[in-house]
Amino acid sequence: MSPCDPGRDCPSCPRLVVFRDRQRAAHPDWHNAPVPSFGTDDARLLIVGLAPGLQGANRTGRPFTGDWAGDLLYETLIGFGFASGTYDERPDDGLTLIDTRITNAVRCVPPENKPTTEEIATCRGFLAATIAAMPRLTAVVTLGKIGHDSAVRALGERPSRVPFTHGGMHRVGSVTVFSSYHCSRYNTNTGVLTPEMFRAVFGTVRRHLDAAG
Repeated sequence: MSPCDPGRDCPSCPRLVVFRDRQRAAHPDWHNAPVPSFGTDDARLLIVGLAPGLQGANRTGRPFTGDWAGDLLYETLIGFGFASGTYDERPDDGLTLIDTRITNAVRCVPPENKPTTEEIATCRGFLAATIAAMPRLTAVVTLGKIGHDSAVRALGERPSRVPFTHGGMHRVGSVTVFSSYHCSRYNTNTGVLTPEMFRAVFGTVRRHLDAAG
């Protein structure tokens, strides 16, 4: 098994295993397993989210696929040339990522979308392995504070030295970390994050990668 992949029946987090088994019984046609990263490991950009949504990636098996967060994320990625095709909320929609990979800090869906500190730490090994397997990695976009802090730790730095702020940009070793509020429906409905704010982050990332050549 790849160190980047927990495998379908990862036993590492007992609470998440119990929840996963309940969902498998209730929805046997859903993915209901750790969600693998989307995109190839030769990408220069890695996007790190929080965890699979219950009826989104946990159902479909592809990060940010099947819920509102994916609507905004993939529309934005297509708009800035990080993806091509049409996003249709299903893993066989033909959408292709360009120079981009997407993963989550926690690979299994947590109850109420709230992983525990221990679960985040346990799953960080897979995030660190994903980062290590990307030899051309230049930029990381973190969506939300949990994803941000876990990604920063996986890069070998302390979050206190790389604080989370929307629109933040920090150099961590050879990688530049860009941070954004998570593109969840809650954040967009409450006005914490607007599509314009989200697009501004990816506009900055686009210019950064284009300048790097």
